[in-house]
Amino acid sequence: MSEPLTTEELDLLRKFDTPTVCNVIELFDIRPRNTGYMDGRIRSNFPKMPPMVGYASTATFRSAAPPRGEDVYGGMTEQLERLKEVPAPQVIVFQDLDDPPAAATFGEVMCTTYKTFGCVGLITSGAGRDLDQVEAIDFPVFTGSSICAHGYCHILQIGLPAHVGGITVYPGDLLHGDCNGVTTIPNEIAKDVASLLEEFVAAEEVILGCLRTKGANLEAFTEARVECQRRVAELKDRVVGS
Repeated sequence: MSEPLTTEELDLLRKFDTPTVCNVIELFDIRPRNTGYMDGRIRSNFPKMPPMVGYASTATFRSAAPPRGEDVYGGMTEQLERLKEVPAPQVIVFQDLDDPPAAATFGEVMCTTYKTFGCVGLITSGAGRDLDQVEAIDFPVFTGSSICAHGYCHILQIGLPAHVGGITVYPGDLLHGDCNGVTTIPNEIAKDVASLLEEFVAAEEVILGCLRTKGANLEAFTEARVECQRRVAELKDRVVGS
């Protein structure tokens, strides 16, 4: 895995929305444009929260049947002990093995625990609950649904790839999520992505600034588009040449 991002680089990523991050990733041609991000099954429960940025700590989950010799939070202690296996800050990523989900993956107690131990968010292919309480502690969560009960919730496998929202998330993957969804940022380009975001937004602002101008016309719009495309092309050339 590449060197983890610095605090400054993580803060920079948090200043920009997830679609902009996806746009900058595309400059690198490192993966097909229809891969690397979660599909519409995964949505932000608190869309007004700022972007979530962190490294994936993965696990599988099940709640339809009682665990063998474990309590309702079975496996959580080991999960917390293994957080240090990926860089900080961590995002908890659960693959719910029940299809459809039988109960909520998390609630107030679990999210408060994760936040206390340094995690900055949670993603599950299953459901959540206690959403008012989780929102009150400013802990972003991304789910496929909500269910009022926790069933026989237990954590099964820790540190294996998790299949969530149509993609496979590996331990240590860098994740960026907001009201628009969740994307992975390839670790090998993460530092460059963070450094290019401001310039990419400035390039788009050429068009948006034109459109906001009173009396904007087609000629001005065309000129703005050409200038925006020129700036984006310069960024792409810099990426290719690096």
